[in-house]
Amino acid sequence: MILFGLEALQHRGQESTGMVTSNGVTFNTHKGMGLARNVFNSDNMRRLIGNMGIGHTRYSTSAASEPINCQPFVVHSIHGLLAVAHNGELVNAASLRKMVLERGVGLSTRSDSELITQALCLNPPEGEINGPDWPARIKHLMQLAPLSYSLVIMLKDRIYAVRDPYGNRPLCLGKYPAINENNDLSTGWVVASESCAFLSFTRYIREVLPGEIIEITTNGIKTVDIVPRPSGHKQAFCIFEYVYFARPNTIFEGQEVYTVRSQCGRQLALEHPVEADIVGSVPESGNAAAYGYSLQSSIPFGELLSKNTYVGRTFIQPNNSLRQLNVALKFSPIGTNVKDKRIILIDDSIVRGNTIGPIIKLLRKAGAKEVHIRVASPPLRFPCYMGINIPTRQELIANTHDLKDLSKQVGADSLYYLSVEGLVKAVQKELKPNPELGHCTACLTGDYPGGIPDELDW
Repeated sequence: MILFGLEALQHRGQESTGMVTSNGVTFNTHKGMGLARNVFNSDNMRRLIGNMGIGHTRYSTSAASEPINCQPFVVHSIHGLLAVAHNGELVNAASLRKMVLERGVGLSTRSDSELITQALCLNPPEGEINGPDWPARIKHLMQLAPLSYSLVIMLKDRIYAVRDPYGNRPLCLGKYPAINENNDLSTGWVVASESCAFLSFTRYIREVLPGEIIEITTNGIKTVDIVPRPSGHKQAFCIFEYVYFARPNTIFEGQEVYTVRSQCGRQLALEHPVEADIVGSVPESGNAAAYGYSLQSSIPFGELLSKNTYVGRTFIQPNNSLRQLNVALKFSPIGTNVKDKRIILIDDSIVRGNTIGPIIKLLRKAGAKEVHIRVASPPLRFPCYMGINIPTRQELIANTHDLKDLSKQVGADSLYYLSVEGLVKAVQKELKPNPELGHCTACLTGDYPGGIPDELDW
């Protein structure tokens, strides 16, 4: 079941993957570079025995794409084995690393995920009279590092699901019927970054709350603590999850991602209309927005590009040359819908600008009369320090070209973005009013919910 979940979450990371299971006494581990379907096989899966386990798919942010950084991380502590899988990026990794090293703990990587794992092995300041108090240790870590992470933490007989107090990275809870060794129906629980990881074989229950620590054992689940945000700070769920990262059938904040992306397209058509014959998308993450644009504008929707699904996502390739090569391998124009047509091409975002220019050239070569680019998100102007690999402002094309120059450089007849206000409106349209509701728009506005990192050492 963990392997099914990893394959369903493969879009979140394609560089490495791993799994750790527990049989109540010891851990069984298998990790490797590449996709889940290539890393796991029948032989190593047979060795991953146990009644609980955690898994991870990774794309690199703060540490290199190397085998040593594959997750989950496993450590041998004085109180037994500990395994951790982490989605996110610590904004104060430098100061936390200094504290851990000063306590005499060695670190073998630059990964903040290993740092989290080792920090959990430290005793909380109030001590532990009656043995290890893991909820207290987790709470202490959350107070030391309020951003950004969703975690699954496994001991030999339990798993903790943890979401940072800002709710910056997603985490949700599901429930499924399973067969135990006596062939009786019993209840199982699953947590994942996205509900798409388990919707086909489990029931979605809810999101893990910001700051919540959930304990999962064979006896069931319970919330053991909810760690608050600093006073006056709102929730800061990453808005880029809606824009790009998540699968369209994933549920965030009680709404399907597809619905939000379609609403972004509608809003984009209101803000930046243009006469054309057909609306299409850069598949697949632009599909819903293109459909919404078509509905709002009454311009027919059609497929413009055929996508080779065996080529990875260009944005999360580790360097520019690989991203550019991927474009040519990944997309082919559909001549019937392109030749002699005025085209509106919807993309979900433009980060470095490596993809859109070559795509426009492909459409021109296939006979398009006009190509108008509409981007279903605002321009990315600021780096993300919380789990998305956008480390420098110089990489972001919106900072080096104004709209006119950018349109000319990529070869478009026109190019416009959705406004920040329009994106927030689309995301919050179906949400119930809540004074705590908030979304991180730092990559768009430079307003970082927890401040910038204490030291940009990567």
